[in-house]
Amino acid sequence: RRAPGQSPVTARATHNMSYSRLTGLGAIALAAIYCLRRRLIERNARARAARAFAALGGGPARLSSWVDKRVEYATAEADPRRAFFDAHGFFVARSFCAASECQALIARMAGLVEQWDPEVDNAAVFRTDAKQEKAQGSSDYFLDSADRIHFFTEVGAAAADGVGLRPSYRSRKAEALNKVGHALHLRDAVFRGYSNSAKLRELVGALGWVSPVVPQSMYIFKQAGIGGEVTSHQDSTFLFTTPRQTCLGLWLALEDATLTNGCLWVRPGSHHEPVRRAFVRQPQPPAAGGAAGGAATAAMGFEQQPEAEPVAWEGALPRSAAPGGLLGGLLAALRRLALGSRFDDLFAAGFVPVECRAGDLVCFPGTLDHLSLANSTGKSRHTFQLHLVEGPAAGVEWSPRNWLQYPTGGPPFHALGNLAPLAPLQKA
Repeated sequence: RRAPGQSPVTARATHNMSYSRLTGLGAIALAAIYCLRRRLIERNARARAARAFAALGGGPARLSSWVDKRVEYATAEADPRRAFFDAHGFFVARSFCAASECQALIARMAGLVEQWDPEVDNAAVFRTDAKQEKAQGSSDYFLDSADRIHFFTEVGAAAADGVGLRPSYRSRKAEALNKVGHALHLRDAVFRGYSNSAKLRELVGALGWVSPVVPQSMYIFKQAGIGGEVTSHQDSTFLFTTPRQTCLGLWLALEDATLTNGCLWVRPGSHHEPVRRAFVRQPQPPAAGGAAGGAATAAMGFEQQPEAEPVAWEGALPRSAAPGGLLGGLLAALRRLALGSRFDDLFAAGFVPVECRAGDLVCFPGTLDHLSLANSTGKSRHTFQLHLVEGPAAGVEWSPRNWLQYPTGGPPFHALGNLAPLAPLQKA
């Protein structure tokens, strides 16, 4: 209502100011509630993770080596790193690298990105979702990265026509990248230095590997705001060996990895399960006239492994089934409100988060089920990852159907600790 003696214009202005003030206060209140709820969700998730880790225990009295089931040992007499790794499927080496080592790798990658011209060296989009098979399965740029350093962008950063970057990323190309791979350990001296380090060789030997070779390395950016999720998978799907699986992932956090910026989630005990599927080179018919089919001959696809049972979340993120009944639905809604639907679904499927400080190294075998959520924060989550397998000296062979193959006549995979630079690539 208008105050006595107040003009209509003044009354309207006063009303608008009051409304704006109330609206502003409401927005502040909603933001405060959102922040409080987010903190509650994170606190509950960390408490639940702590309980899950505490429940793991020390494992049985005797264990078999994951990398070679013929090797058995008494848990009490073994290296505790190996015992935990073989019992639960992962091990975290805290403070494995100093801050200066992490910064050196970050700085070197910044230099490599600075030299990269996305208009000339046309990067490919890297995906792990339902479109992964199509995106990577027929990409020469992806397949040719086995012995090179190639650059792969986030889905939202690539230009609509697939050439170069969106205009908003052309002046900040470093923020467009999903990953760089897959021969950093051979083609760059700084990354090769870390990959050849004595402490890395010692750790890998302590975990049970006898004659490891290094097929691939990659630098993952997990960009602030747009760093995409990495769906549930087993690394041996892409790094298959015979007559047994021997892949070892070495996941080095170069920056802090948290619940909100996309830390690793693992499913303890899942390393005892067989490989569910393999990402393999598919035979293709020859091109017209009987000639080899060019890029089509390198098409890739997933093959379900006959001895493995599929999981409901294969190539996706776990989603909990809605409980029946009014009471069940209400209890589920309250639990999801407290824990957050994303976290609750992962915990329900048996996954636990592994938060890391910069310099921590997560080690896990190729059959461990793992994933990471999208980065919803303003902080990136850089990691450098090596993948090892046992070599021929250990009676293990690299599958000729794996996506990653060095060119015919090229060198074999280099042994860990004996990584040497590859010959320079010849210009076309």
